[in-house]
Amino acid sequence: MSELYLNYRFIFYAILISVLIFFTTLVNKILLKFSTNLGTRNENVVRWTTQVKPALGGISFYMMFLLTSAGFLAYFPVVETDRFLLFVFMVVCTMGFMMGLADDAYNTRPFMKFLVQFACGFLFIYSGNYIKTSPFEWLNYTLTLLWVVGLMNSINMLDNMDGVTTLTSLGIIAGIISLLIYNGQTDSFWFAVSMGVGASLIGFMYHNRHPAVIYMGDTGSQFLGVFLAWIGVKFLWNGLDYYGEPVQAKQIIMAALLFLGPIADTTTVTINRLMRGQSPFVGGRDHTTHCLVYNGVSQGNVSLLFLAIPLLSSVIIIFLINRIYEWSLLYSILCGVYFIAVLGGLFYATKTRKSKENLSGS
Repeated sequence: MSELYLNYRFIFYAILISVLIFFTTLVNKILLKFSTNLGTRNENVVRWTTQVKPALGGISFYMMFLLTSAGFLAYFPVVETDRFLLFVFMVVCTMGFMMGLADDAYNTRPFMKFLVQFACGFLFIYSGNYIKTSPFEWLNYTLTLLWVVGLMNSINMLDNMDGVTTLTSLGIIAGIISLLIYNGQTDSFWFAVSMGVGASLIGFMYHNRHPAVIYMGDTGSQFLGVFLAWIGVKFLWNGLDYYGEPVQAKQIIMAALLFLGPIADTTTVTINRLMRGQSPFVGGRDHTTHCLVYNGVSQGNVSLLFLAIPLLSSVIIIFLINRIYEWSLLYSILCGVYFIAVLGGLFYATKTRKSKENLSGS
């Protein structure tokens, strides 16, 4: 690869990121100016603040996603065999966005949301981009459906406090981008589109940081959920080791570590609500993010903590791929200890005396 070609790529991505950050900030400012009732509904939506704010951020995510995809495909060649995969990828991202948009506008029934999420999962399978860690295809299909539906709901549930979901998603995307850089895949469509969506999140943070004036809403969380689910399957669940071979234990661990933030929050909330005899799908101020604030952590630091988790996990993942040549049980145990430590710490935050006092009073 010539030095001129590398410089051309660098200039392209530098311009892309700068333009997308600027346009995302501008688009959200325009949406705030003209928003009336889209995304401002409060039925069945429980956020940290009681003030009703527009949930329009997902529109800018999708716009920048389309702009990045179109720009890359217009200027750089795509392998013929990848065209169908890219088409399905665009379809599932559009389905997630449209479902979220409908939910923000009309408060659709949960059944409709689950139906679209399962449809996205089936399209993952149909496209060939499904989890392949087991010799049993039925198990791979089941894991894929659980992964897609679970992650789309986890990202949605995590959107409960200023900046948390934005920075969590940004940290996960940063991990994927780092992985692609280490693997020499900076000329791929997936690198470009990850950069584009990451830049849109950076631009959105201008309005979503504490005190936020706008949320991403279901429009953003459903789009991000299916987007992250796709790249998670492609580069983590189906990732390769140093020798270019799949290692099942390593694949599962990489996915679990990078998505540890939303997994821990959803797991904790689900367990606690089931123990109280409540539905896990009903909104409430009992998330790990809320309980951290009850225990004295500022809202800004909560969002930074949820950014730090995927960033630290990214360092571990890159080390596992590029420095561990022979996988052993010891590495699985060490990664498991890290996973349980983070999950246990967040779960403990929901069980402290201050958390229980606040939850009983809410």
